[in-house]
Amino acid sequence: MLVSGKQILDVANEHNFAVPAFNISDYAMFNGIVDISEELDSPLMVAIHPDEVKHIGPDVMVAFTQRAHRSPIPIALHWDHGGSYEEILVAIRTGFTSAMIDGSMLPFDENVAVSQKVVEAAHAVGVSVEAELGTIGKTDAEAEAGTSTVIYTDPDDAVTFVRETGVDSLAVAIGTYHGLYPPTMKAELKLDLLREIKSKIGVPLVLHGGSNNPDDEIAQAVKLGVNKINISSDIKVAYHVKMREVLQDESLREPLSIQPPAIEAMKVVAAQKIELFDAARKGKLF
Repeated sequence: MLVSGKQILDVANEHNFAVPAFNISDYAMFNGIVDISEELDSPLMVAIHPDEVKHIGPDVMVAFTQRAHRSPIPIALHWDHGGSYEEILVAIRTGFTSAMIDGSMLPFDENVAVSQKVVEAAHAVGVSVEAELGTIGKTDAEAEAGTSTVIYTDPDDAVTFVRETGVDSLAVAIGTYHGLYPPTMKAELKLDLLREIKSKIGVPLVLHGGSNNPDDEIAQAVKLGVNKINISSDIKVAYHVKMREVLQDESLREPLSIQPPAIEAMKVVAAQKIELFDAARKGKLF
């Protein structure tokens, strides 16, 4: 069933689990992610970055929407890291049921202002809104936008931000980075900061840059109140590593020979994340 992000995340918040938001970049990946989520009866948010929308083309959203409507699990189609009010209007017109406005690089007052404006437009048509306060790091050139160092979310600012904007969920900065951590970098989440933020605001919290973090820290973050975790690099690495392996056989040319093993490898990683986030078998709550 196709639903808004709010419809999914409010249930996750109430029942203390995290919904995976898997970033996909083509139709085969989308089908694989929906398949494994259905197999595990997990609610799903399909996250698509504006760059990925440009890559696959907006017309594919019709097929995504039809598949979501047929699914027995709740699925939200989420515009990830929208950079402006106008971009969110594009997301709404394209058929997304959830949208993120990322004003995290703006001064606080400007972040509030653009988020307020997005909420007003999106809520008028039943689309839920996520915003971000603080910044996510960036590890390499392949990762989504981020900063060289993390600016952590201030709990008191979070209270003000949620009250003034009316956003449905808030992405917080507690030490994650977009991309994969190099060997020289140690992943470490500020779980005490997360605990303080959760104690002060009631909306679902979102963790970006969830790939490549230690499982025990992610599990603790879920228990402390994170309700949505974005996973991009981990599933894409699994997908393309397997594809490179398959393509060693130079006689292969048909996507039907090449892509299915890559999709299966991606599904293994996705299944592990679903279980880690305690989202498996939660479809029955909807």
